[in-house]
Amino acid sequence: MWRPTLLLAAALAVPSQALHFFIDGATQRCFYEELPKDTLVVGHYEAKVWDEQASSYQSNNDVKVFITVEETFDNNHRVVAQNGKAKGKFTFSAADSGEHRLCFTPQNVQATHGWLAGHGVHGAVRFHLDMAIGETSKIESTDKEKIDDIVQKVRDLNSRLQDIRREQIFQREREAEFRDQSESTNARVVRWSLIQLTVLGITCAWQLSHLRSFFIKQKLT
Repeated sequence: MWRPTLLLAAALAVPSQALHFFIDGATQRCFYEELPKDTLVVGHYEAKVWDEQASSYQSNNDVKVFITVEETFDNNHRVVAQNGKAKGKFTFSAADSGEHRLCFTPQNVQATHGWLAGHGVHGAVRFHLDMAIGETSKIESTDKEKIDDIVQKVRDLNSRLQDIRREQIFQREREAEFRDQSESTNARVVRWSLIQLTVLGITCAWQLSHLRSFFIKQKLT
């Protein structure tokens, strides 16, 4: 197994390391890194597969990458075991000082058995790895643009939510106003109906009294 070693510069003077290498099919490739305790490591990777039609390495969504990080000083204790897409990110923090082994295994890629090498191609997979090692602030600065993007999207969503809330409040106010108008109209209709019934009752009583008086005068009763 190929075991290149990436050495930290003194006092982590260079917090970022980038490289690319070629892998023949689903072959595991590992790197060894001496890390001080509590060191934060953030890695960005991308695996591209050789495309014969395009005669170049192309992205392929079917390809997956299995990532492991082990503490070789602690009986190869595994601290990271991550299944990722062809392009992604991994993060871990060194719990103790010592040598760490970082391994990457492409999946869903068939081995080439040397065929590509015979045609001037290094391997079936071209793997790009960019690791930031050091303080959190230095690592986060590499993703500042993405974070700003997310923050802006969150602000836009909050603004839209505020607009929706204002619209809901306005609609509730209109509904309350309409309900009050409806209740007021219904109350006036009921009062008018009662007034009409009262007038009608008084009119009927007056007419009956008048007819009775008329009959009495005419000595009909």
